[in-house]
Amino acid sequence: MSRRPGRRPARVAGTIAQTSFRQVSRPYAPIEVLSADHVAAIHAAALRVLAEIGMRVLHAPARALFRDAGATIAGDMVRLDPALVMERLKTVPPTFTLEARNRAHDLRLGGRDLIFASVGGPAYVMDADRGKRDGTYAEMCDYLKLVQQLNILHQEGGGPFEPMDLPANTRHLDMYRAQITLLDKNWQTQSLGLARTMDGIEMAAIALGTTPEGLRDRPVLLGIINTNSPLQLDVPMAEGLIALAGHGQVLAITPFTLAGAMSPVTLAGALVQQHAEALVGIVLTQIVRPGVPVMYGGFTSNVDMRSGAPAFGTPEYVKAAQASGQLARHIGVPFRSSNVTAANAVDAQAAYESQMSLWGAMMGGAHLVNHAAGWMHGGLTASFEKLILDAEMLAMMAAYFDPIPVEPADLAIEAIRAVGPGGHFFGAEHTMSRYETAFYTPLLSNWDNYGQWQEAGSITAEARANVIWKQLLASYEQPPMDPAIAEALDAYVARRKEEGGAPMN
Repeated sequence: MSRRPGRRPARVAGTIAQTSFRQVSRPYAPIEVLSADHVAAIHAAALRVLAEIGMRVLHAPARALFRDAGATIAGDMVRLDPALVMERLKTVPPTFTLEARNRAHDLRLGGRDLIFASVGGPAYVMDADRGKRDGTYAEMCDYLKLVQQLNILHQEGGGPFEPMDLPANTRHLDMYRAQITLLDKNWQTQSLGLARTMDGIEMAAIALGTTPEGLRDRPVLLGIINTNSPLQLDVPMAEGLIALAGHGQVLAITPFTLAGAMSPVTLAGALVQQHAEALVGIVLTQIVRPGVPVMYGGFTSNVDMRSGAPAFGTPEYVKAAQASGQLARHIGVPFRSSNVTAANAVDAQAAYESQMSLWGAMMGGAHLVNHAAGWMHGGLTASFEKLILDAEMLAMMAAYFDPIPVEPADLAIEAIRAVGPGGHFFGAEHTMSRYETAFYTPLLSNWDNYGQWQEAGSITAEARANVIWKQLLASYEQPPMDPAIAEALDAYVARRKEEGGAPMN
């Protein structure tokens, strides 16, 4: 019997069940929560915002680029004619590939192809043993090792959390070196300011045996650019955008539009603002380097109107994610969404809000699901147990995307004939030849009956996740690297530390 690509080998007692590393492709049409007329109306309203109100761009070189491309500049406000916007959108590539250190881990984005990136950027870390705390470099490295170990994760998300035991102006250098050496998967770089961005580009080039100039037609890095909603692009983000685009690297332009706080309280109004801000960043990438890969980032959610706190994984978040996918497809730009939750514990709320978020992202047509595993506390914390919980949900969604085989053998007419009325299929040859791969095998879930679960200690999902991440960490093996490249990375880091690293923005 032949196996479908990506199916796991026969199970061995005591091992952790995972499918092999593989890309995920969406076989289903994305869900459309807006009519075509409503998508067009939101797009037109966003163009009006850019033409009549404009966007504050605090970076003078970015304003100069817009001016030279035909935008209207008044002080630090940039106004874009709709024709200018639509002309620049024509050069955005609908699909692209991101190269990894291990070429077997290269990633296709766009079309039906999508990827899952681990959590990136939180200030804190947590686990079931020690609770929430400032993260350390050693713990950050452990988290990266788990990202390498989890086959369902395609990309590292830009540093799982801040290593607070390292100096703020140089810790990004240690993080980049850890991302490069502890992983052979693709990784995201920081894009906060010119120095941090260029350090990422320089070190990625060293890792691949080339120069920053050699990367200009070779996308290997992805950087997230967040606008300062409402309607502002700050200096560090503009510097990061220009540097990455100028070197041919991928950008995900992502406004942070929380309805009722940083954007209008209506979802339609929040989407208009998100779309306008995303268009500004996308247009700037194409001004810097026509044809550079760029993504439309959707992050619209709502706030708790009783407290003002951000809410995630809500029905509004799901609808906004799916509407954002429609807007991205309307302008022909690949789409980035996220797996998010506001939960404070790895509990039922964390699971159901993340499941809602994943459904919104994946059936909204996302090509990059950012923060796909590990996000907690509204993005303030990376959790070791949530990393495992999310990996389970991602693997289940990937299995849901596997098409149903309907070959003659799958129709099982002869098996039905052989078993006959009143029989059972447990011992049938049709079952015995397929039982190892017939169904999804969980990484985390426990399918014992209640009595068996009690006898085994009534272990909860969070406790099982705690055991699993420790098992994965214990079995980690560092991917091989040319010693000369490792030495060159160390030398670069040492030199940049002597120079003072990156200025504090």
